[in-house]
This record gives sequence, C-alpha cells and structure tokens, in this order.
Amino acid sequence: MVSFRFPLSFSQPSLPKPPRATSSSSRFSVSAVAVTLTVGAVAAVAASRNPRHSILDWVFSSHRSSLLPWGSMTLADSSSESVAEPKTGFSFPATIGESRRLLGVGLRKKSVLGLKNIDVYAFGIYADCDDVKKLVGEKYSSLAASELRGNNAFMDQLMEADIKMTIRLQIVYGKLNIRSVRNAFQESVGNRLKKFGGVDNDELLQSFTGLFKDEYKIPRSSIIDLTQEPGHVLSVAIEGNHVGSVKSKLLCRSILDLYIGEEPFDKNAREDFLDNVASLAAHK
Repeated sequence: MVSFRFPLSFSQPSLPKPPRATSSSSRFSVSAVAVTLTVGAVAAVAASRNPRHSILDWVFSSHRSSLLPWGSMTLADSSSESVAEPKTGFSFPATIGESRRLLGVGLRKKSVLGLKNIDVYAFGIYADCDDVKKLVGEKYSSLAASELRGNNAFMDQLMEADIKMTIRLQIVYGKLNIRSVRNAFQESVGNRLKKFGGVDNDELLQSFTGLFKDEYKIPRSSIIDLTQEPGHVLSVAIEGNHVGSVKSKLLCRSILDLYIGEEPFDKNAREDFLDNVASLAAHK
C-alpha cells in the first residue's frame, strides 16, 4: 500500500532484541483508574500480498504473525511497567505523557516476494482514558466490545473526536531511513486524505510529510510519536524531539485510520484497542 525505497538487500539485521516487558506477567499498570480489561484470544491474521503491488509497496502490508499475549490488563497506580510486542520483543511503556494509556500494540510487517518476512516497526496505540470514557459513555456504554467494533457510527465518532491519542512507532528494520518513512506516509496518508476529504489535499499532505527531514536518523529501536493534541493538532516527535505540528482534523483522522480504521495495518491491534475502549466504558 505504501512505497518504501529500501536497499536491494532485504536481509534482517542480526542485532540483539531489546528487553521485553518489565513485568513478569502479561499485565501492565497505568494510573488514574483501577479496572481489569479482559481481552479474548484472537486468531493470527494470515499473510497475503497483492501481486499488483511493487516490491516496495509490500513493505507496509498489514500482516501479523504473532498474537499479543494479554490474558488481562490491570490498570492500577503504576507507570513503571511496560508491555512487549511479542514477535519483536520491543517494549512499550504502560503510560506516556500525563494521561495517555497503552490500549493496544501491533506490528507492521512486510513479505518480500513470498520468500522472506520483514518486521518494519512495532507500534503502540495510546489514548487518554478519561477522554475515551466520556466519549463512549455518552452513547455506547451499553454495547459489548464486539458490537462496538461493528458500529460504524461509533467508529466515525471515535475518529472525529478531539481525544488525546498517540501512535508510537518503534523501528525494527535496521535499514529503514527517514526518506522511506516520508515516502510511505506520502502514499498511505495521501490515500486517506483523499478518502475522507474527497479531493486532493497536496498542501496539507506536504505540511505533514515535510516534517520528516533527511537529516533525521532512525536506526533500529528509534521512536517516532504521532500525537493528536487538543484541537486536532497532530504533533510529530522523533526520538523525543518535537519536529513540528499540523492543525487539521482531516489529517488526524487519516493518521488514526491507518491503525484503528476499517483496514488497519494490524487487525489484532485494532481489536485489542476497541476491546479495551469498551471495557473502560463499562467501568466508569
């Protein structure tokens, strides 16, 4: 779906994996509320590819080969624990900022010519629990998680809502460069802008992709944060350094759609996120 300009060699770097979750169990703790989120077991998504896509387009095919080993997630008063994406071992803190909580993790994978799989980046989906509970509680608190996932009106409202959210990317593929990231977003976000805006939004797209400048280095384990701030301001940070912001409700929705929309990069991550959203509403 997106086009990444990788070197001709697609071999995975043989670097050691980062530390896994700091917790010895499959639970993580965050502050503000104390609830237990029960997440049902989910099936792995079978890998597939579209023969019409070029080898570069496949880099961001949304296939996942491992399941998130969450039997339950307890929200308690601690921000020191983290949760690891199981395939890569990359860990995500249970909370970031003052109020955003981890509600799901996923993996962006790529299959090359059907011969080799590349883990491009792991990602965590964060949202402000109070914002989420307020949104869901207004109309949808009586719905089960499975009903929320299939409720188009809820999904539209969630995408449009002025909720503090962050999508944190951790680079797994060691040969990825910032130009590849910029080109990938050029296509994927561009398609979403056209989908939701109905027309080309080249100027808006450029204001976003232009933040990913060539001088930024993103070796393995680098972190990119895409944060929706109040007022539908999309803020971008690379390795903790703020590189720019764009105020646009359309752009924010387009970014979120990549991860929790109808055709997300990782379907299991989307389901985990919505299960946890539903559980938050049930424990107001």
